[in-house]
Amino acid sequence: MSRIEEIYKGRVFSLVREIVDLPNGRRANLDIIQHPGAAAMLPVTDKGLVLLLKQYRHAAGGFLWEIPAGTLNPDESPQQCAYREIEEETGYRAEKMEKLAVITPVPGYSTEKIHIFLATGLTASTQNLDQDEVLTVHAFSQNQVWAMLEKGEITDAKTICALLLAKSTLPGLV
Repeated sequence: MSRIEEIYKGRVFSLVREIVDLPNGRRANLDIIQHPGAAAMLPVTDKGLVLLLKQYRHAAGGFLWEIPAGTLNPDESPQQCAYREIEEETGYRAEKMEKLAVITPVPGYSTEKIHIFLATGLTASTQNLDQDEVLTVHAFSQNQVWAMLEKGEITDAKTICALLLAKSTLPGLV
């Protein structure tokens, strides 16, 4: 048995309450965030520099170091979203997007899947931020980024995943 009741419909996601029969035979009431999915990109310049965003996140209580990312629009593929979002957020176009993985960031209460890409072949373009985006773009050597990660300066899960996934792809990321 499964019954779904929509509790809230927002601009990006919906909150639903679902009554489900679990694999162990028990019934549970679950509150689930239904999310359309997202794409996240680890941008690396031809010189091997990693672009990170210092982005304000109200829910997290301040600024975080992150890779660019964005929510999929209806009928948009993850790769199309990646090409769109990297340009909007960083002001760079990517020639190539190599898919590294798909992650499930909060499986306990959300349907969101984030498609992570390595973005290369960057050329300068025009940044086009959304009204609620407060961020600056910074370029770091791969060793600087790894040191930031080791010191706990990078706490964003998608960014940590992208860096760890790219570690074997990027020879300078050690």
